[in-house]
Amino acid sequence: MPKFVIERVIPGAGSLSADDLRAVSQKSCGVLRRLGPQVQWVQSYVTDNKVYCVYIAPDEAAVREHAALGGFPADSVAEVRRVIDPTTAE
Repeated sequence: MPKFVIERVIPGAGSLSADDLRAVSQKSCGVLRRLGPQVQWVQSYVTDNKVYCVYIAPDEAAVREHAALGGFPADSVAEVRRVIDPTTAE
């Protein structure tokens, strides 16, 4: 199944409290339960003003549906074509 990287512009994201992040995570998980197992949240990276999320989903439309249902921005959605790491250099 394809993997996607989602860029969410959220001013002040890096200043969100642990409680705020828990609430957002709970909301996301609730939407994921409604969508079923075909959309999976892998991990997110919080920076000062953006959140980058990695999802597994059948297509971009499913990722955008999750965002719409949860009220989350999805400013950019890109399908991962390849994964590289330091071992790629060997």
